[in-house]
This record gives sequence, C-alpha cells and structure tokens, in this order.
Amino acid sequence: MTTNYTSESKKRNGEHILINMTYVAKNIGLDSGVELTRALEYWRRYFEDNRIVSALVISEGYFVQSFQGTRPAINTALEKILDKHSAISPNIVNIYEIESRQWNGFLVKHLTSNAEDEDYALKSFSAGSDYNPYLMTSTQIESFLTAVFGDSNFSKF
Repeated sequence: MTTNYTSESKKRNGEHILINMTYVAKNIGLDSGVELTRALEYWRRYFEDNRIVSALVISEGYFVQSFQGTRPAINTALEKILDKHSAISPNIVNIYEIESRQWNGFLVKHLTSNAEDEDYALKSFSAGSDYNPYLMTSTQIESFLTAVFGDSNFSKF
C-alpha cells in the first residue's frame, strides 16, 4: 500500500522547517587519500539525494561542517554520521532553524599551509597559535565557514 503524504502530513513531520547544523570533528579513522575520497563521495550523493546542502572544511586532521536541510533529513543525516563515522567523534557546535539554505551543493575546501589558508585558519579565527576548531566559539566557526566559502577558492565535490 502506497501512502500519499499531503502537505499537512509533511508539516507534522517537520519537512517545512529548514535546519542548519554545524559540527567539528577530528579525523582519527579515515586516511587522507582514497578512503577519505570515497567517504566524501558517499556523503555528496547522500546529501544530494536528500536535498541537504553542505560546506565542509578539512584541515590538519579536523573537519568543520555545516549542513542544511529539512528537520527530518538533518536528524537522519546526523544519525548516519554518528553510526558510520563514530571514530571522528563529532561535536555539535549549533543547530538552529533557517529561512533558506546558505550553501549550494556539497562544498569542500582543503586548507593547506599556504599563506592564504593560514589567514583563514590561524589569524582570523583560531583561538590560539595552532589551528584547532574545538577551541573556536560557534560565532567564530560560522564566520570561518562564511569566510572560507565566500570566495571562489573551493571545490564543489
């Protein structure tokens, strides 16, 4: 039996509410090569299939990711992340409702030790002399993501 979801039943499940969730994590389970590339491709497809947009920064073994979608989609994605990638030990920075999606697709930026990336990571947003997003406030993390993806030096994975 096929169930038809009316707009009223969708509202009961929260599909009309958009959520932004941001987390930081330490990459302790994935290598930086093929295994990481496969994981990124899996999540790109998963997010695309579930109409979730994302901005992900990878640097010095850390992940900083913001993703946006409907409340049920974000809850399911978080559950999958915790189940599939428990080794990264994500720490949720914030979850809040939004009016519209900020990101466009599945955006990925690998920060390196070049001068431009160090400006992003260390001078403007880090809480110390070393890059460690666990020490950043939620406001610093949001500003960091906006600064990183505010220019054209990123890749749409």
